[in-house]
Amino acid sequence: MSFKLSKENIGQIIFMLASVVVMGFSLSILVLTSFGTDPCSAMNYGVSGAISASGMLKIFGINVISFGTYQLLFNLSLIIIVILCKPSLIGWGTLGNMIVVGYTADFFAWFWHHVCGIPPALPLAIRLAILVPGLILFVLSAACYMHSGLGMAPYDAIPFIISEKVTEKTGKDSFRIIRLVQDFLCTMIGVLTGGAYGLMTFLMVLTLGPVVQSVGNFLTRHDREATD
Repeated sequence: MSFKLSKENIGQIIFMLASVVVMGFSLSILVLTSFGTDPCSAMNYGVSGAISASGMLKIFGINVISFGTYQLLFNLSLIIIVILCKPSLIGWGTLGNMIVVGYTADFFAWFWHHVCGIPPALPLAIRLAILVPGLILFVLSAACYMHSGLGMAPYDAIPFIISEKVTEKTGKDSFRIIRLVQDFLCTMIGVLTGGAYGLMTFLMVLTLGPVVQSVGNFLTRHDREATD
């Protein structure tokens, strides 16, 4: 685990925080499109919505499990595994993703509907118009957050840990397959619980990992060229 705070890495932390805020913002846009979010968010929207609908967790009649709260609790359960298996993957970026993305998405969902007056169901033309910029922002911000080098979200770390163990035994890189299986399982849970799933969710199962990896590689090459 690395939570160093110094003049040298303050820029990295600011970069990471900006990235996760944009992730939450773009996630709220993807929800507006009704074409689906990333697999993990689709699942967390579904489970948090099911808990709220059941009325199981209420304080003074108010539902206390928002998407952001459930996402934080979900990641807290996963971070125990990461601490036990690969604590070096935990850092400021881990906390930023766990806390900031979900609550930023919650804030903008409130802002769109209660301040801007955007209805829950938008016309198809508007949904299509905001889909591409929302998707681009989400992928770029996800790549930037991972590129910050300040740790992974527990959800992202789990397939890395498993694939590392598999590679040690078989000698084969299995990360993409394990990530695909994880994303597919989360998507199915999202479908069963009525989460924020759609066509884009199923496409992200197949493409999100490789695309984020490609953008990250591009940013790495750019950094190397800038320092040469």
